[in-house]
Amino acid sequence: MRVIGIDPGLRNLGWGVIESQGSRLTHIANGLCKSTGTDLGARLLSLHEQLTDVFHRFGPEAAAVEQTFVNRDGAGTLKLGQARGIAMLVPAQAGLEIGEYAPNAVKKAIVGVGHAEKHQIAHMINIHFPGVKLSGPDAADALAIAITHAHHLQSGSRLSAAIARAS
Repeated sequence: MRVIGIDPGLRNLGWGVIESQGSRLTHIANGLCKSTGTDLGARLLSLHEQLTDVFHRFGPEAAAVEQTFVNRDGAGTLKLGQARGIAMLVPAQAGLEIGEYAPNAVKKAIVGVGHAEKHQIAHMINIHFPGVKLSGPDAADALAIAITHAHHLQSGSRLSAAIARAS
């Protein structure tokens, strides 16, 4: 199953695509959608167009998005929420259900601690996928989200199989 992880951001929206076959994970691609334009509407449109192109090129079958981290800057949080709306809209337009994960849950799944720093996530992604060139920290985070979702989907299918066998 092809899984895309998306790390929402208004300037840089990170994305990472992996292939999950059983417990084996393979890196497909990663990158950044960089917003362009002078006003918020134009910037959101540019993110939508770029992410839609990623979906057309890589054809993910499952998607996951990081939940918004709320901080003291209300205006910044609102803008991030609008970028997250684009990150949710594009997979929904492709007919996919969207997994949502808190930043600390992703960090714990990948690094082992919920308050890991970006360089620690990138390090663990390089361990998962040796030799892969990361487009940046936001792309590494997106791959971490994709890995977290792939593990979640795998756990769910194992549970469903166990329930079916018990019935």
